[in-house]
Amino acid sequence: MGKDCNGDCKKIVKKESKYMEFDEKGIALGNTTEDKKQRKRFITFFYKMWEIENPQKRIFNKSLKDFINVKHISIKETTGQASHRYISTLAITFLTEILENAIQKGLPQNTNSQKDNQKGFEKIIIMEYIKQELGRIKLTVGIKRGTKEKVQYCITAIENG
Repeated sequence: MGKDCNGDCKKIVKKESKYMEFDEKGIALGNTTEDKKQRKRFITFFYKMWEIENPQKRIFNKSLKDFINVKHISIKETTGQASHRYISTLAITFLTEILENAIQKGLPQNTNSQKDNQKGFEKIIIMEYIKQELGRIKLTVGIKRGTKEKVQYCITAIENG
């Protein structure tokens, strides 16, 4: 979990099948349904640990010159998306670094009216962060209706190549 985990994320592995293969952080490496379920649990646990270390649940982003807040929707959407692939789950372990250093790509876009999870946002900002070991990481930030508060919506690794 990058500098955010301090090794605590390995504790969740104790409940998992002895036949699953894990990396040194305790993230399942395979692509089975059980691996994906384990990664969901890992991400949820990671966010709980992150929130203890970051009780304000927000990080100042240099590119936006504003805070990006982590809310329930951040955890729900990221858990659902990032758990599909090992590399995306691994990217979550660099949450603070991503929130702080991601760079805005293009202008804010309108939300997708077909996605219920985006209904509380008036616009979506696509951001990107390059992590040496992982490549490109996509950070999606929602701008809340009314308050204009910026909220982390989702984080996923982008396939390189």
